[in-house]
Amino acid sequence: MASASGNGAHWSSRFAFIMASVGFAVGLGNIWRFPYVTGENGGSAFIVIYLLCAVAIGVPCLIAELMIGRRGQQSPPRSMARVAEESGHSRLWGSVGGLGVLTAFTIAVTYAVVVGWVLAYLYKAAMTGFANYDAVTASADFDNLLGSSGGMLFWTLVGNVLVGAIIFAGVKGGIERAVSIMMPLMFALLVGLGIYNMFAGGFAETLEWLFTPDFSKVGPDTLLAAVGQAFFSIGVGMGGMMTYGSYLPRSFSIPGAAVIVVFADTLVALLAGFVVFPAVFHHGLDIGSGAGLIFQTLPVAFAQMPGGHLFSVLFFVMLAVAGVTSMVGLLESVTNWVDGRVKISRHVGTALVVATVTTCSVVSVLSYNVWADVGVAGMNFNEFTEFLYGQLFLPVNGLLIALFAGWFMLREHSRDEIAASPGIYASWRFLVRFVAVPAIAVILITGLM
Repeated sequence: MASASGNGAHWSSRFAFIMASVGFAVGLGNIWRFPYVTGENGGSAFIVIYLLCAVAIGVPCLIAELMIGRRGQQSPPRSMARVAEESGHSRLWGSVGGLGVLTAFTIAVTYAVVVGWVLAYLYKAAMTGFANYDAVTASADFDNLLGSSGGMLFWTLVGNVLVGAIIFAGVKGGIERAVSIMMPLMFALLVGLGIYNMFAGGFAETLEWLFTPDFSKVGPDTLLAAVGQAFFSIGVGMGGMMTYGSYLPRSFSIPGAAVIVVFADTLVALLAGFVVFPAVFHHGLDIGSGAGLIFQTLPVAFAQMPGGHLFSVLFFVMLAVAGVTSMVGLLESVTNWVDGRVKISRHVGTALVVATVTTCSVVSVLSYNVWADVGVAGMNFNEFTEFLYGQLFLPVNGLLIALFAGWFMLREHSRDEIAASPGIYASWRFLVRFVAVPAIAVILITGLM
């Protein structure tokens, strides 16, 4: 194994690594999408299927990415190239790591704008608590935000500067310190807001929505939804986990860490259901309104509930933490690649990456208003970008990583990195080769179709 990482950085504790990885995996989509998909696909019946998919697909893929990162000890492209060469294969495998960095950058460009929305609504919550909001006001307010290029650019810049400041301070001084505060805060807010909802109304309906098994809804589409959710929600294929893996000391157990990350990611998604949906059910709002649930539906609920001002502030603080920590993982992947590629300091590299993402985000901002009808193949910039990373980049990269780890990386090398009992290693190797690879191929094919 290589003796040093590209910048010499390593996590100082298992806790810091777990918090950073969970922070990267838990994104804004976890807060509303997972509970909604659960209810629409059979409640607890879906949860059981999802957990099986998470164990059989998510955990093996996460282990593979962390393993390659730690063995390569550099940026994703160089780690993949080094491990491939070490196993007697072409360094062209490094392009798989390069695709991960490209995926992270592509996601960051549009995701940064959504994080900006969250910060804008956090400010609005703090100032007004959404007092006197109704459905018409909420819809008009959100439309006004989307129509204001200057406003969206301002909040996008605020979010990117915050993320950049964390990365600028380095792995230990920045990322570790931030996630060690922000992630426990997010968990505390999730639990606290969930307990509040036990008494505020709508809790019984949420329990029924999430945990009443409805096997009539379970079919091929349910299985596909579970496979897709398990793969996409954990954060593999974006270069971030491989980058975080390159900072892992040898003393850390990769399988143990992967299980904890997947479990925590699932727990957050379920807890989010007890924060979001009781208010929706209690006030008779639209549960299937997608991302609009956060910015149009819930503010109406906040306006009507006792203590809604405080609840709204805490809720958007929680969302901001989820968005910022995910952005940190995305941009750390890109910054790490720049550090290894260009002879500049980490500080300059961070500033360059943040400036580039912010500049590209201008196109994303304009695609919500003045450039809404400008695009490729009938899709505007945001739609086309989401198609690229959602239907192409992520599944292709995840498939190639699983394929490489299971079929091309030398067995003794993967066994050395996983450092688990023979039974655990054999289980991982079987799952990554014969379950994860076919499952991700199905995701890719169905997505393109």
